[in-house]
Amino acid sequence: MNKFVQNYIQDHKGEILQCWVDKMKENADERVINVVSDQVFIRTSNEFIEVLISNITDSNEEFQSKLGDFAEKIIRLGWPLTFVNEGMKLFNIVVTEGMVREGVMTKENQLEIVLDFDEWITPLNNEIINVYTSTWERTVSLQRIALQELSAPLIPVFDGITVMPLIGTIDTERAKQIMENLLSGAVRHRSEVVLIDITGVPVVDTMVAHHIIQAAEAVRLVGAKCMLVGIRPEIAQTIVNLGINLDEIITKNTLKKGVEAALQITNKKIIEVTEE
Repeated sequence: MNKFVQNYIQDHKGEILQCWVDKMKENADERVINVVSDQVFIRTSNEFIEVLISNITDSNEEFQSKLGDFAEKIIRLGWPLTFVNEGMKLFNIVVTEGMVREGVMTKENQLEIVLDFDEWITPLNNEIINVYTSTWERTVSLQRIALQELSAPLIPVFDGITVMPLIGTIDTERAKQIMENLLSGAVRHRSEVVLIDITGVPVVDTMVAHHIIQAAEAVRLVGAKCMLVGIRPEIAQTIVNLGINLDEIITKNTLKKGVEAALQITNKKIIEVTEE
């Protein structure tokens, strides 16, 4: 980078920051500004300027580390990529206007400085976008995995008895996750009876019923019995109207009755103990 530009950025960091923050607030979407307080916005903006300047002063490894940390932070804050990209453009404008105002950039050296500054800022902008997108993709991937694990948990409630509570719509992808969790969980917990609780499933159509029947059959093949509980009257009517055959599956209308039936199947019972 041109020494005049480098020295100007380092010597006028505070002025650049203040001007940059003001311009960002003028141009930013209100939804972005409103998600964080002014204090957090200014602190994060300061970190952004520090990251940009670190590309001048730090080694490449140090710069990459700071850039990665900053990308993770702004993703957590909910700053979209368009906002970050706009920040880079405004940084360019603020520095250029400042150098003209201070007399650092003149008619004689303008072309040289602009070309040199652009040669520095363009790959930096590309690097920030690449790190942001890769960090975002990794974050989304981890969130997807976490949601998949939470979407179909298998919970041991008694020795040999496990429950899978289902909430929300069941699509093909989720049905696959349900099947995998049922099979692996039934083996891991040594389940004798597995209860699938559909109390929180709003609609049971032919596809959903088909997936449940498949899951029940798979559980039976690994040596456990499958019980479908939480069948509300409207769900029962839908199943009858669709002609879905659930003869091979034990059904109960509530989880409580399902647990009671599971205890009988496993030769267990709950005894109330009174103090003498």
